[in-house]
Amino acid sequence: MTEQSSQPSQPSRSTWHFAGPQKLTFEEPVTELRVRVVSGTVNVVAAEEGPARLEVTEVDGPPLYVVQEDGTLTVAYEDLPWNGSQGLKQWFEDKPWKAWSSGSAPGRKVWERRAVVTLTVPAATRVHVATVDATAFVSGIRATTDVKGVSGDATLVGLSGRVKAHTVSGSVEAQSVTGDLGFHSVSGGLTVVDGADVSVRADSVSGDMLIDLDPRPAAERPVDIALNSVSGEVAIRLPHPADARVEANTATGGVSNAFEDLRVSGRLGAKRITGTLGSGAGTLRATTVSGGIALLRRPQADADADADAGAASGSAAAPADPLDKKVL
Repeated sequence: MTEQSSQPSQPSRSTWHFAGPQKLTFEEPVTELRVRVVSGTVNVVAAEEGPARLEVTEVDGPPLYVVQEDGTLTVAYEDLPWNGSQGLKQWFEDKPWKAWSSGSAPGRKVWERRAVVTLTVPAATRVHVATVDATAFVSGIRATTDVKGVSGDATLVGLSGRVKAHTVSGSVEAQSVTGDLGFHSVSGGLTVVDGADVSVRADSVSGDMLIDLDPRPAAERPVDIALNSVSGEVAIRLPHPADARVEANTATGGVSNAFEDLRVSGRLGAKRITGTLGSGAGTLRATTVSGGIALLRRPQADADADADAGAASGSAAAPADPLDKKVL
């Protein structure tokens, strides 16, 4: 018998350059998306069926480089690195004096570029978005989502996979996100609205953190929150009733506590809020140096109204206004 050796198949690779508005539908399946832009807007929307699609509505500066290879779709600039928010910040600082290599106006800088792109991908696609100061919007993704930025803000809606967000000064708003949410920033803030079945790990030097947990009783896992800040304010609103072991500490900031079962200790300097809510199945930890800490309780009437509205409509209740100013 003669053995036949087979050569490994080479991954297919297709490339495009977008110098202006254009639409493109990808025939090959997409399992991973990578987007790297400077200024403008990046929209990533999940679709339950159909091929991945790209719509570029604005390009100002060098063309976007689009590559599809072996299930990975990349939308980027050829000279922009992929090594996180700090790498983007370094690129931005290193190249302000250089002009584009071709087609640039006299005196125009390499970072003066803008693109507005919308990508529709399967909900199971792994998504990686990196920007300098562009805004990012990601919705409906069930796989891992990784968002990195320097000063651009990000909005994350309805994500159910693992989420990682890293910024220098940009803020992140997460609405109706489930799963694990990790956030790291220097001065950017974090807002979580209608968080249900979500685990939050967040740290920031001076950014504020506002966490509003979903009051509906459909959550399958207990509260799991750990927040750390140096000078940023921390406010957490829990549903009523809540089940969590609580430990909140601030060295010089003020504290506010809306739960009778929790104890506030310390008069001058360091203050602590400790105790157990309900069965204590969950964990809530918050630490600041000079920022204030507020533990808020959603009124029972609000929780009942949200639950009744969800049952009447047969769907999730409408999002509540996060951290209602009257409560704060």
